[in-house]
Amino acid sequence: MTDASVRLDSPPTAPAATRTLLIACGAAFIAFLDLSVVNIAFPSIARDYPGTATTTLTWIVSGYAVAFAALLTPAGRFADALGRRRLFLGALAGFALTSLLCGLAPTAGWLIAGRVLQGGTAALMVPSALGLVLAVTPREKIGAAIGAWSAAGGFAAVVGPALGGALVEGFDWRAVFVINVPVALLLIAAAARIPAVEGRRAGGGLPDPLGTLAVALGLGGLVAGVTEGQRWGWTSVGTLTALIGGGLLVVAALARSARHHDPAIAVELWRSRSYALANATSFVFGAAMFAWLLAGPLFLDAIWGYSVLGSAGAMTIGAVASMVTATVAGRVGSPVVRRWLGVLGASMFVACTVWMSTDAFGATPNLWAAWIPAGVLGGGGIGFVVTVLGTASASSLPPQQFAAGTGMNLTARQVGGALGVAVLAAVFAARPGDPLGAFHTLFAVCAGIAAVAACLAALPARTPSFSSES
Repeated sequence: MTDASVRLDSPPTAPAATRTLLIACGAAFIAFLDLSVVNIAFPSIARDYPGTATTTLTWIVSGYAVAFAALLTPAGRFADALGRRRLFLGALAGFALTSLLCGLAPTAGWLIAGRVLQGGTAALMVPSALGLVLAVTPREKIGAAIGAWSAAGGFAAVVGPALGGALVEGFDWRAVFVINVPVALLLIAAAARIPAVEGRRAGGGLPDPLGTLAVALGLGGLVAGVTEGQRWGWTSVGTLTALIGGGLLVVAALARSARHHDPAIAVELWRSRSYALANATSFVFGAAMFAWLLAGPLFLDAIWGYSVLGSAGAMTIGAVASMVTATVAGRVGSPVVRRWLGVLGASMFVACTVWMSTDAFGATPNLWAAWIPAGVLGGGGIGFVVTVLGTASASSLPPQQFAAGTGMNLTARQVGGALGVAVLAAVFAARPGDPLGAFHTLFAVCAGIAAVAACLAALPARTPSFSSES
């Protein structure tokens, strides 16, 4: 592994790099959109399958998330081995096909299977797209590229409920899936012209298949156990099997990767303090961020009585703030300044969630004096943190492992996010008769988790230097 060399073609032009970034942002948008867009369509889907238990139908939502988190790490390794553009184009085609399968699903089982496959193709798509961007972007502009890419994914997560609501009301729940098909086909047509700058290992083969299977099943088990633990019961056979079995499989994959010549997990990347810190902070902050993003619309609906579109509009405030701060953070070249921007962002998020845990966010709607400024603080903080962590992770990677490294960073955030959603479910289960109190408790917990992330973000770490030939 350490003797790997990089094959890079002639440097791409600035327009080609910009085009690659725009295509990658489009891919990130549809991949992250499908994590949230189905939530609003769920009641309509359930009405079309009255004979299927609700507990089974929830896998229409969680099946995508589990497959997505499980395959991000091996997807990055396969992108670096097979060629990022090749895998990206194949993943886009797979995403279009599985979206169509979901839209045409005659049974609930068909739809659940389609969602799992759709999540898998999204996982193949995201790290290969980001790897392509990093390969054509000069090192000094990586932050700006990641800022734009992060903003696209964050915006998708927020507008998902509104878009889903509009599609369900205007057409049918099947439109939520079918709309992906023309978008993916447009991205395929545009991606066919992406420069073939791959950065592969010389003489490298495909990642270890047994290790790949172990890490995918292990991560999938962990995410499934954390996501479904509240519903299944934390001491149930299913939950314990998923958590313990998943953990053992991940450990086995790590042990196998440490001695395999073509490992499923690029273990050596974790020797970089900068990379390890970025991933650890992504995991911790991901828990607070995902819980807050899910709790926001729920609070607006259950406590303030907002409609779906009204809630989406209110959440858009944070999304816009996130896009602005992500752009600002992406333009910062100094690693030291960037690190303190990460601390600032996490601190802004702490301030937001502490405020939301008080009586300022009571039963009476208070959009202008409370929600909007808090949304700016929280969303702006997310923009800073996600961009800073993404840049720190990418800057710590040798070019031949861009996709593998970013895949693991995204996995850390998704697994942390699954834990955050589990915390949300546990808080509400503990206070079933007091929804407002449950929200206040949850926001306080988010503040504590984000404070830990702020401390991690403040730790210094040297960013290694790489050339295109490293």
